[in-house]
Amino acid sequence: MIFLTALSLFWIMISASRGGQWGAWMPSSISAFEGTCVSIPCRFSFPDELRPAVVHGVWYFNSPYPKNYPPVVFKSRTQVVHESFQGRSRLLGDLGLRNCTLLLSNLSPELGGKYYFRGDLGGYNQYTFSEHSVLDIINTPNIVVPPEVMAGTEVEVSCMVPDNCPELHPELSWLGHEGLGEPTVLGRLREEEGTWVQVSLLHFVPTRETNGHRLGCQASFPNTTLQFEGYASLDIKYPPVIVEINSTVEAIEGSHVSLFCVADSNPPPLLTWMRDGTVLREAVAESLSLELDEVTPAEDGVYLCLAENTYGQDNRTVGLSVMYAPWKPTVNGTVVAVEGETVSILCSTQSNPDPILTIFKEKQILATVIYESELQLELPAVTPEDDGEYWCVAENQYGQRATAFNLSVEFAPVILLESHCAAARDTVQCLCVVKANPEPSVAFELPLRNVTVNETEREFVYSERSGLLLTSILTLRGQAQAPPRVICTSHNLYGTKSLELPFQGAHRLMWAKIGPVGAVVAFAILIAIVCYITQTRRKKNVTESPSFSGGDNPPVVFSSDFRISGAPEKYESERRLGSERRLLGLRGEPPELDLSYSHSDLGKRPTKDSYTLTEELAEYAEIRVK
Repeated sequence: MIFLTALSLFWIMISASRGGQWGAWMPSSISAFEGTCVSIPCRFSFPDELRPAVVHGVWYFNSPYPKNYPPVVFKSRTQVVHESFQGRSRLLGDLGLRNCTLLLSNLSPELGGKYYFRGDLGGYNQYTFSEHSVLDIINTPNIVVPPEVMAGTEVEVSCMVPDNCPELHPELSWLGHEGLGEPTVLGRLREEEGTWVQVSLLHFVPTRETNGHRLGCQASFPNTTLQFEGYASLDIKYPPVIVEINSTVEAIEGSHVSLFCVADSNPPPLLTWMRDGTVLREAVAESLSLELDEVTPAEDGVYLCLAENTYGQDNRTVGLSVMYAPWKPTVNGTVVAVEGETVSILCSTQSNPDPILTIFKEKQILATVIYESELQLELPAVTPEDDGEYWCVAENQYGQRATAFNLSVEFAPVILLESHCAAARDTVQCLCVVKANPEPSVAFELPLRNVTVNETEREFVYSERSGLLLTSILTLRGQAQAPPRVICTSHNLYGTKSLELPFQGAHRLMWAKIGPVGAVVAFAILIAIVCYITQTRRKKNVTESPSFSGGDNPPVVFSSDFRISGAPEKYESERRLGSERRLLGLRGEPPELDLSYSHSDLGKRPTKDSYTLTEELAEYAEIRVK
């Protein structure tokens, strides 16, 4: 049963094949170079039962319907064709064998279009097939490049030209392929729809330098002047490469800086300027600049230019060095140290370039470094002389800054040698000068009277501090006749120092003890001595001069001839001035005089034309009495 069913189906298929239907086959499109020819392959079929004696056919141009009066390309019955195809068209196929292949020669652009075939079996057995072929008249070879070509990867580029003219066959050659590779000619190939092409292949490994290279293919026809050329620009894809960027940039603080970055890639890259991971600017471009206005030290650092596309990335860095004057130096604060300790002082700053750092005190350089940002000053075993104000100075070619700091050295009191007591009229003043840090306490002790006077007793003690010096003055009234012993004692947390204050100006104390009456007596004695000396010198001069007789006038002795032994030059010069100037001058200390003169000369007086030393001493005595 199954066998009979399969056999019946087989006979049905055979019957359908023998009967046939109206149909045609031709390539949907075909191309040919201008000036050459083209053969359009064509086959058709019709029902077998028609069995025509003669088969005719007609080729139409651009329309399949006769009622539209399309141009006739070829007509087997009458050979009447449109003027555009006269002498250009002929049938290559045998219509009796159902072959309708058409040959068109001397092609020109106006012949490009659609071609339809109509079968004519006589009577009403005529049929226009819907199948048609589109003729494309070309004048350039077709260069086929893969849609994506990457640098470093081998690529195949082909040149394809139609070879559908049985009378002329093209020959292919490459243009501009030098350095790329040697071409390979595959020859004539049949396409799927029955058309033919000539193909030549070129294999090479592209580089970024070949991007945009113009590659050409030439088709020529032997024994003719026909030549056709076609070109294609290579679109090579490759990752970015940064080809230009700033070198290290130096700029002065406050100036304008422009950083630029240029990259080569295909497709164009995404360029990004970054610093410390922060995106500053980005754009899809071949070059990108970063503008920095009024740069500051905070913008000093390394900047990154990143270029990336689908095929890779590249990056480069550029350093920006902002030059600026030193910042105000910082030190480790005001330092307090105990005498004998080691003190370390650190001074630091920031600048570009690094500065010259110097530490000095009272214009004396203590330490210095060149092109360093820190300076360490070591003071081993500090003394009170190290106490005071110090300066740290930082300097470079763009400016100078300085910072002052203090070193306070703490030490036990030291009573200076200028401490003493002195009598003045009916008072005694005791001066105690103490050097110490921190500020000490001062007390005056009178051991013979078992009395201690502190500096807090303002009625008797006046104190004044200047820097490390404390000056205290004790005033004792009514003590000039018999001044007591005075001991100055100073104390702070580091120790205690005492000193018995010496008395100064003993001659003043002597005059204070003698009093006014004693002064008169003393000066009277001095006057007598001076007069005696004067008379003695006068007699000696008369005796030694033989040219003078007893009746001659005695020589006049002027006060200018006297020189008091031991008298200061100031007294000698003052004696020559007027009486008012002399009186003022005699208010000072009494001169030290030579007391070796005789009392016998006191009654002798010099002439009235001279101002004698006796009168001067008398005036001096009067002043002292007053």
